[in-house]
Amino acid sequence: MLSRILTLTVDAHDPARLAQFWAGMLGREVVEDAGASLLPGDDTQVSLQFVPSDAKKLGPNRIHLHLTSTSLADQQHKVATALGLGGGHLDVGQRPEEGHIVLADPESNEFCVIEPDNSFLAGCGLLGELACDGTREVGLFWSEALGWPLVWDQDDETAIQSPHGGTKVAWGGPPVAPKEARNRQRFDLIPAGGDQEGEVDRLVSLGATRLEVGEDGTVVLADPDGNEFCVKSN
Repeated sequence: MLSRILTLTVDAHDPARLAQFWAGMLGREVVEDAGASLLPGDDTQVSLQFVPSDAKKLGPNRIHLHLTSTSLADQQHKVATALGLGGGHLDVGQRPEEGHIVLADPESNEFCVIEPDNSFLAGCGLLGELACDGTREVGLFWSEALGWPLVWDQDDETAIQSPHGGTKVAWGGPPVAPKEARNRQRFDLIPAGGDQEGEVDRLVSLGATRLEVGEDGTVVLADPDGNEFCVKSN
């Protein structure tokens, strides 16, 4: 029973505002669902969900988004769009000769607009990549968990991609920054076929750790790098 439906959930002080920012960046519609603001994806583009939280941001996130561009003009247009929607430029030590542009959304979540000639993200769609801090072990875990094949496995760096193509999920290898608090971004899974209990057992057998069960029945697990993720009942 494979968890093929993947959503990136983001804690936000103002979920509605943050969802509108990303709707403008990705050209998606916002769906309000039980207090959360969802930007549905499809077979090739990961869904994004924004939920209310008072948690403070402590250092860089372990996940940041990479948006693709089709030309230098398109890259600059996406940057201008982000700035117009309330985002800002961010200095993370990038060098002037690097082609990507580093930005932050209105709640300081890092993301990049990638240069148009980037071959690794060619054909991946607008949301080209979820770039994650993590070990090779966690990349292998998520490949098995999602049933997504490895499309990169070199020098401790890994990447996976849905069999349908689209958004890649990549891990940069060691060193991984120490985890200071619960992640403000996490994966939410809906098991194919709806067998939550069976799916949780399978994920634990792959190396996940049980953490807790929420009031709504959501099971919270941790992957081999200690990142929380949720398995929904539906």
